[in-house]
Amino acid sequence: MLLEGLETLSLLASEGTMAKVASRLYISQSAVSKRINQLESRLGKKLIEPDGRQIRLTPQALELLARLAPSLAEMKGVLADSQTLTDSTPLPVACSETLLAGYLARFMHDYLSQDPCLALSTHHTPVILARVRGGDALLGICAGRLPPGHGLCAELLLEEPFYLVGDADQGARLSHDQGRPILTMDLDNPSNRYLREPLAALGLVPSMELDSYLALIELAKVGIGPVLLPAGLLALVGEQGERARPLPGLGRPLHLVYRQSSLKRARIGRLVEGIRAHFARPA
Repeated sequence: MLLEGLETLSLLASEGTMAKVASRLYISQSAVSKRINQLESRLGKKLIEPDGRQIRLTPQALELLARLAPSLAEMKGVLADSQTLTDSTPLPVACSETLLAGYLARFMHDYLSQDPCLALSTHHTPVILARVRGGDALLGICAGRLPPGHGLCAELLLEEPFYLVGDADQGARLSHDQGRPILTMDLDNPSNRYLREPLAALGLVPSMELDSYLALIELAKVGIGPVLLPAGLLALVGEQGERARPLPGLGRPLHLVYRQSSLKRARIGRLVEGIRAHFARPA
């Protein structure tokens, strides 16, 4: 019960409302409130307080989480490693939305016929790493540069090149002096931040940064450009994708991430081998 309460408090810190936490944990809002009340009674201190329509953690709660967060994630991971994983147990896999759409849709369709209890969820890379570390996902497939000290096993699946889509001046030689505006994914995302410097070296200036590749794809399809897209999404753009221009030397790594003990479990090992084989095939 103590671990459940701490996990719920940690989610409240990031989600801000009982409703969002209930959705993340697949429980009712009253169950969320009950967990927090029990934790407050156990610790003898107030942990949350209303903040308009949201919930704000008290200074005592923030101090508690700052001290316990690393240990809490590790404990959750150890518990996940210890749970029995039968063929009918949900096997949670956290995946980048762009990798699922661009590389893994057909693979997952076929694999689900042999393992129908695979449970897919899509997130940005920092969330994927957090979910795998904490045992909420037993496997992660993510895009972009991984931060140092992430604490997981990481296998490079592919170095995916970037392209410019809808570039009306494809014959132009890129130079820093041109400062040509482009549309990109959010470069403040820690996994994408490394792209700022090489883009600047190519004379490409992000004029609009969006949080969704889906939005970038739709803008590219109607001819708004140039749009920076990874190779795996070009097929979703249609004719514009066929005329996309490669950007030599500019790419993003695609990684498979997992806790070290995960591969000892046969069912996870089979999935990992399948993913490795899938990315090893020629495009």
